[in-house]
Order: sequence, then C-alpha cells, then structure tokens
Amino acid sequence: MPEPRVPESSVMPRFATGARVRISARSEGRHHRVPSYAKGRIGVIERVCGAYDQPELIAYRCSGEPLQTLYRVQLNQEDLWSDYEGACNDTLEIEIFEHWLEPA
Repeated sequence: MPEPRVPESSVMPRFATGARVRISARSEGRHHRVPSYAKGRIGVIERVCGAYDQPELIAYRCSGEPLQTLYRVQLNQEDLWSDYEGACNDTLEIEIFEHWLEPA
C-alpha cells in the first residue's frame, strides 16, 4: 500500500478502531473498490490506514480529491458466506474508504 498522502493526524477519521460499521449496499454504475460480497455487511474497524486519493475518481482521470480516510475492516467469514465451513471465528480483512461506511 502506498504511504498516505497526508499525515494521519491532519485528517479526522469518522470511525475509531473497534467501531462497528456497515459497508454500504448501494449500487454504482462505475468503477468502485467495494466487492459485492462485502456490501451491506457489518464489520469492525481493525485500523485506520490514513487519508488517500479516491481511486474511484482517479479511474476517471479526476484528481482523487477530496482525500478520504481508508480503514481496514474485519468481517466474520460466516457472515459473508452462508455455506462457510471453516472455524466459527475465521475473519476476512478488507480495506474500505470512509464514504462507503456507516455506523452499525
């Protein structure tokens, strides 16, 4: 992962480590970085990664601003896959930008 574009201390993240969040289930008719299997799912903020340009804007040759906070969100595998047969505490971590998250 590249270094954040601005120091973490200069951007106020909306969510703190340990916060429960829901990944938005909205549809986008353009490039976006949220896999469909994660949309609408509830997870926990594992870490705040920093502020970055938005790749959804860069894909269309825009500046990528305003910068968005990127989070590592931990999801339970059993919540993602109805037929999951692994251990009940298996998790998946995915990086999601703030504009895709809401409080859960």
